[in-house]
Amino acid sequence: MNNDTFDGLAPLREIVSSFDLAAQKSLGQNFLMDLNLTYRIARTAGDLSNINVIEIGPGPGGLTRAILKCEAKKVISIERDERCIEALKYIRDKFPERFQLIHGDALEQDVLKLAPPPRRIMANLPYNVATPLLIGWLKRANEFEGMTLMFQKEVADRLVAKPRTKAYGRLSVMTQWLCEVKCEFNIDRKAFTPPPKVVSTVVTLKPRAQPLAPASWNAMERVVATAFGQRRKMLRQSLKGLGLDLASLGISETSRAEELSVEDFAKLARAFAGKS
Repeated sequence: MNNDTFDGLAPLREIVSSFDLAAQKSLGQNFLMDLNLTYRIARTAGDLSNINVIEIGPGPGGLTRAILKCEAKKVISIERDERCIEALKYIRDKFPERFQLIHGDALEQDVLKLAPPPRRIMANLPYNVATPLLIGWLKRANEFEGMTLMFQKEVADRLVAKPRTKAYGRLSVMTQWLCEVKCEFNIDRKAFTPPPKVVSTVVTLKPRAQPLAPASWNAMERVVATAFGQRRKMLRQSLKGLGLDLASLGISETSRAEELSVEDFAKLARAFAGKS
């Protein structure tokens, strides 16, 4: 694929220049300009021909173009930056039937109302809102066919981390409880404009048909957050306020949060919910 354009669209760099789209640090913007790379990200999502793709933070539209190139049934892009809205209207005018543009904050959007299933979330997530957005989507993970997301590598490493590792924490447990997670490939910071200070990683999340172990979201979130809130302390201390009998659950009181499996946390969550 030509590195600058496809389907009759003007080169992306020309669009960025025309609309004076200097990335804004306050919005966590780092634009991915290489369309070969954005096309690789889009292809990672698999067959999109019957999928409604909800894209978060399209910026000037590099990934948007690639998703359209991969024949997504429809692309609904949510963009907060008004400058980028003007540039994205150019793409909308070229694909009026398949591209919908929403000017707004993704944190305030109910994405389930934007498109019927099957849905997929795709995004080069602004670093400053990546985690809260992901937590919101995980709460309703079974409503999505999947998610193809780009995070800074440190966050991606946390998503796939295993017990007894430094990166293992609240995000690891909640994500792996509800999804199969795979780090696809890294993207060098030099591929972005401007280059961020960190390497980025493309991650695929495939919602499980059923959670890895039964538990309610509220109980699971409470137990996991409480345990990792004092991760250096033994569970008998960090979970003291929850009133759980760890021994009766087969969990050592002297263990620390990072030593427990996702299934262990679900067991604690069920016990906690039973006390309510």
